[in-house]
Amino acid sequence: MSNKGIPADFIKKTSQNPAITTIFTADPSAHAWEDGKVYIYASHDMDPARGCDLMDRYHVYSSEDMVNWVDEGEILRSDDVAWGRPEGGFMWAPDAAFKNGTYYFYYPHPSESAWNDTWKMGVATSSKPASDFTDQGYIEGLGGFAMIDPCVLVDDDGRAYMYYGGGSRCAGGELNEDMISLKGEMRDMVGLEDFHEAAWVFKRNGLYYLTYSDNLDNLNRMRYATSSNPLGPWTYRGIFLEPTGCSTSHGSVAEFKGKWYMFYHNQAISDQGNLRSVCIDELFFNEDGTIRTVAQTTEGVRPVAPAPTPNPDDITYLAVDAIMGGGARSGTIGQGKSFVNVTEADAFVQFDQVDGGQGGRTALYIRYATAERWAKLHLTVNGEDLSLLNVLSSGGETELSGRASITVRLKPGCGNVIRLTGGNGSVNLESITVSPFAD
Repeated sequence: MSNKGIPADFIKKTSQNPAITTIFTADPSAHAWEDGKVYIYASHDMDPARGCDLMDRYHVYSSEDMVNWVDEGEILRSDDVAWGRPEGGFMWAPDAAFKNGTYYFYYPHPSESAWNDTWKMGVATSSKPASDFTDQGYIEGLGGFAMIDPCVLVDDDGRAYMYYGGGSRCAGGELNEDMISLKGEMRDMVGLEDFHEAAWVFKRNGLYYLTYSDNLDNLNRMRYATSSNPLGPWTYRGIFLEPTGCSTSHGSVAEFKGKWYMFYHNQAISDQGNLRSVCIDELFFNEDGTIRTVAQTTEGVRPVAPAPTPNPDDITYLAVDAIMGGGARSGTIGQGKSFVNVTEADAFVQFDQVDGGQGGRTALYIRYATAERWAKLHLTVNGEDLSLLNVLSSGGETELSGRASITVRLKPGCGNVIRLTGGNGSVNLESITVSPFAD
């Protein structure tokens, strides 16, 4: 279950691209499950960026209308992986599957310090699509040098197939009924042209599609092949996503409410290839089943269902009523709206006695104004350093229309402390709203 909705002033008319902006997300694996929502399982480029070794703390996002996305919160981090690399990090592109009432989360992770030689394919499971995952170890027989980017297809007959690859090799094979062991051996996928990584397989009108990124230097494209068999051989069909302006390309294809979509990433916010952001555009097919080149847009996609309604249990806290320090100062703009400026280094606003309800997952919605193209806020919750949050331009320092959101875990009751620290651009904070989830 997820929360009941989002605040009315956070509702968007189109998804916009990037569609997810508060933290940096990449490698989106999208699935429409039986609960009527579509979910994105993404990797997380942690900020400040150190490189691909610092990718960690997977988040999941859900939507009822393809436009308004709810951060379902963190589901797994390297600290949860007992068999993993001692130094952590390297939580790269994941995927998910559903079968017989269980959700499976697949992720690549090294098991030793020599990361690129020791990749394994981890599996975590849950009875819910976006929370309460428990690591189950790794799939025996998978892994090795550069073998990453899992994709799992559960076919119409219930049989499940695993695909993965890197270093110009793509392999596939069938999973057993338990979804965490191989049925036989993996085999190379034959017929792909210029395969690099990012294998993704989906089925449409009885035809299997395998999409992947190619080896174009520093600006990968997405190519695809088709087959009448889930394990090939494959017939190469061409390029359907041109470079996104990012040094990597990675995407997924999913159908939701009768439309097909391409989920991918770019670096439009950061201009840095290791701080990426998920994007969504519509995908179209020709009559013969071939894929048209995706039109990359800034407006994104339009809603295919009504927007979610606000959660009646939301509580809003004004920044001017919070504790201020480190050079933070309050002010007002037209019509008496108040704010707290956190431009100075170490300037902070601390919200004490925040009500966490019954405890657990709680969406945090932040309202602000900034003229900066890209500012940042540092978030801590109950003393835990959680993340740098992206604070994108609202159009001006008096335009309190800026919006950011992230889901955190709160303790039961009113003893929670949320602190937002500035010093990374001029930001005027108006308020936060906390919205508890229903589980």
